[in-house]
Amino acid sequence: MPLATTAGEFGSVVSPILVDGIVILVRDEKKDPKVLALDATTGLSKWEKKRQSTASYCTPVVWDTPAGKQVAAAGHARLIGYDLKTGAEKWYVIGIPSGCCPSPVTADGTLFFAGWSPGGADDKEMQMPTFDTMLKDLDKDNDGALSREEAEKAFQGFFDNQDANKDGKITRDEWDAIVKFMSEGKNSAFALKPGGTGDVTTSHVLWTKTKGLPYIPSAILYRGQYVMVKDGGIVTAYEARTGAEVYQERAAAAGKYYSSPVAANGNIYFTSLDDGTVTVLKAGSDKPEVMAMNPKLGERTAATPAIADDVLFVRTDKHLYAFASKK
Repeated sequence: MPLATTAGEFGSVVSPILVDGIVILVRDEKKDPKVLALDATTGLSKWEKKRQSTASYCTPVVWDTPAGKQVAAAGHARLIGYDLKTGAEKWYVIGIPSGCCPSPVTADGTLFFAGWSPGGADDKEMQMPTFDTMLKDLDKDNDGALSREEAEKAFQGFFDNQDANKDGKITRDEWDAIVKFMSEGKNSAFALKPGGTGDVTTSHVLWTKTKGLPYIPSAILYRGQYVMVKDGGIVTAYEARTGAEVYQERAAAAGKYYSSPVAANGNIYFTSLDDGTVTVLKAGSDKPEVMAMNPKLGERTAATPAIADDVLFVRTDKHLYAFASKK
């Protein structure tokens, strides 16, 4: 199988999952998006289904429903459920972010999702600028396009990702395609009950929220609350059953967040991107209570920590750390 050709050249990012002897891999790419199910022992294909999503970065989850186990796979602007055994598409929800990054979670028979991306049609705070606006601000040579020299600072290192034909310039057609792609998504957090078929956007969504949504990290369901972190260290907790907002405060360390929160022993751990600061909040409380905040690791930390045998493993861009209580 050839390497995936991903939008913006970000890489596929998605992790495979293993369930009942089957390896599931979502492969959202520009040329041939699909979801694959392989026999874990032999590597032979059990089923394969085409997808419309050409760009997403979400690991799927398995949802144990009354109708059997299903694979819930987020994608570009749509969350889809597939039958684990056959790959048949059972249901879908319209209204998740474009180029989606966070993954859904399941608990007590309910599926939860939360995500945000810039430029959504309903996002009043962050809309993509028009090409004419960008030309007015950046096109110094008045040639009707944006060169690397003109636009690199504005694109903050992502010029190559937006230059689709790699000619060293961003044209109106290229920019309009980006704006259209981003505007197709919708930012939201919601809870979904099982049992539906086809479009279940209005029939099976239990509650929907639009505040505190994460861009890269997945939200976590723990101690009856659905908890998420967004850039700036803003932590939002919703009551899982009703969707009622419990709190939204700047409770974690400042900065950006790529790693997802993890939980153990009644605490939730939030790890910042730029310097690896880990903030520990008490789980299930009616307001954020900081139990601990580690000294900065001083290293970029994009990976989600892992917890095993009472040890917290944190991988930075330079080291792998293991933290445990003294014995």
